[in-house]
Amino acid sequence: MPMYKDEVDPSLQALESRQEEILKRLYELKAAVDGLSKMIQTPDADFDATNIIQADEHAPLTASAADLDDLLGKDYGALKDIVINANPSLPPLSLLVLHSLLCERYKILSAIHTHSSVKYVPEQLLKCFGEQTRKQSRHEYQLGLTLIWKDVLKPQMKFSVQTMCPIEGEGNIARFLFSLLGQKHNAVTATLIDSWVDTAIFQLKEGSNKERAAVLRSMNTALGKTSWLVGSELTVADVVTWCVLRQTESTNAVPTNVQKWLKSCENLAPFQSALKLLK
Repeated sequence: MPMYKDEVDPSLQALESRQEEILKRLYELKAAVDGLSKMIQTPDADFDATNIIQADEHAPLTASAADLDDLLGKDYGALKDIVINANPSLPPLSLLVLHSLLCERYKILSAIHTHSSVKYVPEQLLKCFGEQTRKQSRHEYQLGLTLIWKDVLKPQMKFSVQTMCPIEGEGNIARFLFSLLGQKHNAVTATLIDSWVDTAIFQLKEGSNKERAAVLRSMNTALGKTSWLVGSELTVADVVTWCVLRQTESTNAVPTNVQKWLKSCENLAPFQSALKLLK
């Protein structure tokens, strides 16, 4: 049957539609590639997170009992217990700082015990939480914190003792404990804080002299822009990094900004309690 002049072959129409769809996808792909090329041409060093950090809303460290229920879950009629195992030959100094910070905000029932795997614990470690006198009945406390000196390779922590797998490592335990203070950050700030904690543990504490020197230079640069390692508020990054520097005796001949930051840390009472352990 012959086709009239104004009629279009359906197969040609379908081909045109496919071509238009392909061209549209090609343009979208080109736009995406252009965007990626701009990112690749911009070195990471050009990215300055300072403005994002400064714009971050820092929640004050004033968590309440109600906040503890939100953070740890509500358990009617039971004290929330945190149990930490640590080796007395490698005491986690950050635990002392964080214990003091938590005591400023909660009623803490603290206790220290010695496991049978440990033959000797220095007197100062047995009293590192201060004189613990139980003045109230157990249910009147908000949080229980028990430290057990035990022969373990790394510090271990359990919150829900019956069901929870242990959290291992000083940095991870410090993150958990500091989170109980209720401080909140945006994703960029939280990532930078995590990065400094890992840097302190794996490079300052366990790295080579070259790695330590590189970290101190990075710290000096960061502390030239802000009062603390990340932004204008004390974070767990400051706690862990200060403890590692003091415990590894890496505070001699540190750069100017780092020296100033060390003094800022030590002007706070929780750090003073940890300093006593080093004397």
